[in-house]
Amino acid sequence: MENYLLEIKSINTVDKAIECLGKSITLSNNINKALDFCITAHEGQFRKSGEPYVVHPILVAAITAYFSHDEAMVLSAILHDIVEDTKYTLSDISNMFGKDVAHIVDGLTKITEIRENEFIHSSSNERVIKSALTFRKMLIASIDDVRVLVVKLFDRMHNMLTLDALGVDKQKRISEETLVVYSPIAHRFGMSTIKNSLEDLSFFYLYPDEYKKIDNYIKTYQEKIQTVFDDFLIDVKSLLDVDSNPTIEIFSRIKHYYSIYLKIQRKGINIDEVLDLFAIRIITKDKLDCYNILGKIHTHYKPLISRFKDYIAIPKENGYQTIHTTIFHNAKIFEIQIRTEDMHNVAEYGVAAHWKYKDGDVEVKEPNLKWLHTLAIDNENVEEFYDETKQELFSEEIIVYSPRGDVFTLPRGSTAYDFAYLIHTDLGNKSVDAFINTIKKPLLTELKSGDIISINAQNEIIQRCSWYDMVKTTKAKKNIKLLCLSKIKQIDILNGNNIINTIFSRYKENILDTIEVKKIEKITYNIDSLKNIKRYIEDQIRDKKGLFARIQVQNLTFKKFQFDNIVLYSNFHISSASMDHCCHPKLGDEIVAFKDKKDVIIHHKMCENAFELMKASKQMVYCRWSDDKYYVYKMVVSLHNTKGELARLLTHLSNNDAVVLFIEYGKDKYSHIQYCTLDFEIKNKSTEKVKYIVSQKAKIIEFYSTQDAYK
Repeated sequence: MENYLLEIKSINTVDKAIECLGKSITLSNNINKALDFCITAHEGQFRKSGEPYVVHPILVAAITAYFSHDEAMVLSAILHDIVEDTKYTLSDISNMFGKDVAHIVDGLTKITEIRENEFIHSSSNERVIKSALTFRKMLIASIDDVRVLVVKLFDRMHNMLTLDALGVDKQKRISEETLVVYSPIAHRFGMSTIKNSLEDLSFFYLYPDEYKKIDNYIKTYQEKIQTVFDDFLIDVKSLLDVDSNPTIEIFSRIKHYYSIYLKIQRKGINIDEVLDLFAIRIITKDKLDCYNILGKIHTHYKPLISRFKDYIAIPKENGYQTIHTTIFHNAKIFEIQIRTEDMHNVAEYGVAAHWKYKDGDVEVKEPNLKWLHTLAIDNENVEEFYDETKQELFSEEIIVYSPRGDVFTLPRGSTAYDFAYLIHTDLGNKSVDAFINTIKKPLLTELKSGDIISINAQNEIIQRCSWYDMVKTTKAKKNIKLLCLSKIKQIDILNGNNIINTIFSRYKENILDTIEVKKIEKITYNIDSLKNIKRYIEDQIRDKKGLFARIQVQNLTFKKFQFDNIVLYSNFHISSASMDHCCHPKLGDEIVAFKDKKDVIIHHKMCENAFELMKASKQMVYCRWSDDKYYVYKMVVSLHNTKGELARLLTHLSNNDAVVLFIEYGKDKYSHIQYCTLDFEIKNKSTEKVKYIVSQKAKIIEFYSTQDAYK
């Protein structure tokens, strides 16, 4: 594919472009007719590079034909700029080439029309909003026919190949849009070759220094890295007896530059610490051979189970099927993919394989694009839409089942409550508990791939407002929020009322009975709002006579109190702060604080007990989490299988103020080395320093901060 794209990039004449198109598809009467029409329509138009403009649509058609043999798509690619850039109309195209082609061209024209003329540069705070808006409008414009979006990807591919003709600012803006909008769509469509190429081209223009560092490193050390990798390749070929088995092919590949860059960012490491720059792909004849090969590899090498995925048994929504495994060999990690030839074609071409192979021998299913319809395209909040879309595109997936064997895909980290909402909104609203693998479990139990889940429900809807941050899926969050909107507003108002009345409690039991204040619910979120309202009431007091005239305003000064991660503001002295056992909020949850003499009790904002206390007008103070930020790290370490090794590591982490969130250990009790997977949080944001702390007690196999580039 790389050589093909280089060939496309080098073409700048009409004849060469048509010749390139003819290599991928027979130039039928319709295609020749479209070429003649396109050449005439774009006559006298030139690109920034100086080449005839018509070269661009012909080469977009060539890329389309390379990935798809659907004539309507190829014709649409040739004609995709006609309506926008020439005197001809959609009716002209419909009359000459039919309604189907006109429909695709119309979709492509709409995408161009709604796209912002100036994509906001990354130095602007508006970038994410504008990117999300572009993304949203594209989906809405193309949702009725996926072919529109597929051709648009090929159009963007050629634009990126010829981006060097534009100025630096335009290069960066277009690359940014490509990385935010087009590459994720190609990823979701399973079009890995297009996705990787778009990412690397964008990376080249957006981060030229980082690109050059990786390129220089690969070129400098490729021979050395290749030698290590070749030793492993020889070992695998010997294990599988490839020389005497013509049904097995093994290919090695270097990972594309942008994926290497993301790995460096995610793990906080240098490029020379990236263990799996190279990967191998094993292609065989049928599914059974894939599992035979997997068995030999897992028997011979130590697999890293946390990175094993079987997409053959449970394909991705876009039809992708491959076994992914990662193994240890001579203290290094190697990634292996195993698939059949048919699976390889689908993996390379993604949804386009449906049109490329639909008349051939390759088994290709109709592309499942339900995800397009489940995205929240009717969400008016652009930032929310972007977050939801990003989660749909980038989250890792788990596969779970209903008791009848129906297959469901959820983001990693989803709970049984997420599953209930996935089945039906009404089931989620009324769910009580779950049976996971026939064992009764709470609804917030995190699911694992392979779990079989059934949900118990009652007749009445149950509000669970405090669960908003505990679920993973967009659908669950939306429905929880929808159920609780009125209650949240009521809680905010009660919280604000009680805080204000507490401030003035020395002088009047309920100051708000006397002085009307608007927008008091904002106190929940903003200390400045509280201060403004307090000043407003003080001014009102000064204007009044009698009791209020004798109030000494200077006694109402706020003091800041901090207890561990809790910050409080009050004009009363506070001696201590503690979490109530009924809800015990975790770091980052929304919280409220009740005053009990000189002590403060912290509740989750949505706690039912807290709600009752608020309604009873209990005294409250303003509270928030401190600005001290915790950072989450994930790692795989190897430990000697001797008594006390794990305890020593955990004690060492605790002594350095780390809190363990997840641990998996002891999979192979007979091995002299045990691999431990561990997640923990710590205040230190320096990945290198935290890594050094861990390395004092364990050998690190994999280590990274969860603040990666996608998140």
